Amino acid sequence: MARLSHKVCLITGAAKGQGAAEARLFASEGARVWLADVLDEEGEAVAAQVAGTYRHLDVGDESNWEALVDEMLAAEGHIDVLINNAGIFRSNRMVDTPIEEFELVMQVNCTGVFLGMRSVGRAMKNAETGVIVNISSLAGMASAPGAFAYGASKWAVRGMTKTAAVELARYGIRVNSIHPGAIDTEMLAQIPNGPERLVRGTPMRRAASAEEVANMALFLASDESSYSTGSEFLIDGGIHAV
Repeated sequence: MARLSHKVCLITGAAKGQGAAEARLFASEGARVWLADVLDEEGEAVAAQVAGTYRHLDVGDESNWEALVDEMLAAEGHIDVLINNAGIFRSNRMVDTPIEEFELVMQVNCTGVFLGMRSVGRAMKNAETGVIVNISSLAGMASAPGAFAYGASKWAVRGMTKTAAVELARYGIRVNSIHPGAIDTEMLAQIPNGPERLVRGTPMRRAASAEEVANMALFLASDESSYSTGSEFLIDGGIHAV
């Protein structure tokens, strides 16, 4: 039987990279997939591939979230899984980070995750079931020199995940975070010397594919992880163990 059969799943940042890989995998496992992003042309293309539904979503906009959740509940009756995948990267050391850059990164990577959890969490609380998976980063487990705002946002995601997990557990809702290391996506290419530097420091000596992150998300979204909540799941080729 498909691992997400009959589950309604919302994936943000689903137009490309990890989000698109998650959408494809979830659909193949029987989920009814809703994809959200600000890259409409790319998002529509992925939705067509997976027979899913695409909607424009600025994750930092409260009204966008409310409208999307209302539409999903009207169409589907319930939301079983939220994958908070949308995120951006900016490269600057702390003393060189403009306030505008810090606020932008936090708005997308941190506020966006909060609004998603709150909006979908309310519906899940009423249903007394649900799964939320927040995509953090290896930068949410250790320092991120040269990417101060990004690191701060991903630590925030890790912390919010734990608190939400404790608050929502009594309602049958599980909340976990995934912490990718070097993943072969466009974001990795944005890191100065990122591919070479990160892969060189990774014990497995390679970057992961977006599909490998999707497999982790699938495990956490499925009933196979039914006793896991409030935890960090690393997919980093061993680099955090060094």
